[in-house]
Amino acid sequence: MAGRTNAPGQSVSRRLLTVLDCFDVAHPALSLTEVATRSGLPISTARRLITELRDWGGLERLDDGRYRIGMRLWTIGTLAPQQRGLREAALPYMHDLFQATQENIQLTVLEGKQALCIEKISSTKAVPTLTHVGGRLPLHATGVGKAILAFSGKDLLRSVAEAGLTRMTPHTITQPGRLAAALGEVRKTGVAYSYEEMTLGAVSVAAPVLGLDGRVRAALGIVAHSRAAVDRLAPAVRAAALGIARWAD
Repeated sequence: MAGRTNAPGQSVSRRLLTVLDCFDVAHPALSLTEVATRSGLPISTARRLITELRDWGGLERLDDGRYRIGMRLWTIGTLAPQQRGLREAALPYMHDLFQATQENIQLTVLEGKQALCIEKISSTKAVPTLTHVGGRLPLHATGVGKAILAFSGKDLLRSVAEAGLTRMTPHTITQPGRLAAALGEVRKTGVAYSYEEMTLGAVSVAAPVLGLDGRVRAALGIVAHSRAAVDRLAPAVRAAALGIARWAD
């Protein structure tokens, strides 16, 4: 049964999800007014829904009065089979790569038309990146994104290209033809590169994690300083991705 809201016919559960959708990596903590604005709900409705979510454990109230995602949602999220299985299989290999390189190690999966980071290992010595667990990366401008895109079929590539290849830096590939050629090389070698295409000063190398059916399940990547010879890291990343695939299937 729909409640009273400025979206006629919208169910209570849908409005609760609308509130949760307001939070993302760029907005991890929001005030009541910000939630109401981002959700399009009246403040009174937003306040009531936030209270219900907080009482259940889905939201937490900070000392400054803002709200963030609660531990109960995090606990439920860890039960997602794809994320749990991949993370458990990948973490030993990710730690080995990190110990050998002291650079950022990322594990991503396809989410819509983006790469979703589900695990990351880094240190203060590693090159700063914009990536966080739960954050999304463009497929065309990152090593992990290209590794996924290369093994995801032509329909996804067409969809990504039609949506526009956003220029992240002067080095970003924005021409569909050039991107298609680069992905062809990824399929031949099993590794993908990004040379300052996402962030100036950072380069990356990645490999796909393929299932027994040949479909891409994830991508494993190293993001390093631009002075690093990432081509020398390619065999290690490729071997680690193959190892993850054996355990994750």
